[in-house]
Amino acid sequence: MEWSKLEYFRTVARTQHFTRAAELLSLSQPALSRAMASLEQELGTTLFDRQGRNVVLNEYGKTFLGYVEKALRTMDEGKAKIQEMLGVSNRSVSLAFLPTLGLGYVPLLVKEFNRSHPDVQIQLWQNPHETILKQLETGDIDLGLCLSPLKESLLEWRQLFSEELFVIVPTDHRLASNDYVRLTDIADEPFIGMKHGTGLRIVMDELFDQAGFSPQIAFEGEEVPTIAGLVGAGLGVSLTPYWSGLDLSSVRLLRVSEPICRRTIGIAWVAENELSLVAMNLKEHILEYGALMNRCF
Repeated sequence: MEWSKLEYFRTVARTQHFTRAAELLSLSQPALSRAMASLEQELGTTLFDRQGRNVVLNEYGKTFLGYVEKALRTMDEGKAKIQEMLGVSNRSVSLAFLPTLGLGYVPLLVKEFNRSHPDVQIQLWQNPHETILKQLETGDIDLGLCLSPLKESLLEWRQLFSEELFVIVPTDHRLASNDYVRLTDIADEPFIGMKHGTGLRIVMDELFDQAGFSPQIAFEGEEVPTIAGLVGAGLGVSLTPYWSGLDLSSVRLLRVSEPICRRTIGIAWVAENELSLVAMNLKEHILEYGALMNRCF
């Protein structure tokens, strides 16, 4: 079985489109189609179902993709190990993080790491929680800063820090003079939430389940500063971590007495994959930095 066919198959599976996959692979579409037809003939079954111009993996394709992903990851690890043994290892590492961590935590973390590793290039990805987990599983990134994955996941996860979440209201809100509120105090308020799939939205939903009500979603956003801006404009209330640079001229942060509102952030990687030396160094730096941050909260 030709190795190139496996790479072609993975690209088609990810894009679900032969034309787009051919462009990414710098191949003609007929050449890519012939390669996939040859692969299916070798396996003795079809791997895709056509839906208009798009293609989707059938049952056989989904099963085969898992093995192909694992095989390609193993080959990449082998290449990296040989380069490391030859002293010409790749001095780059990829890290994905939740959007809210880009407001201060990640920039400072990277700055500190660069002081002791100035020759290392860190490729940064800012993505929702679920996207980070998929990137780790497909081998697109080395490390991810996210919530804890599901217990049955193949990912290893270590807690870094826990931070308090606050109810955020406009300065002229009826609750603005309170130091503490219960989450149920905002049950009837228009709520500005994060979009589904984001780490903060997952935590929000869990906390509202604990409080015993579903919020009245008025707007959904992707970034905390946008949420704060909407709250400051009087369009609703929300739940947010504190970050330096938050403009407190139009909003107030209120501590929640019940339930305890916190979220826990950790670092994740694929347990069965051997991390490169550079990735190991960054992981250890993040663990040390996370322990320091945990003492600050």
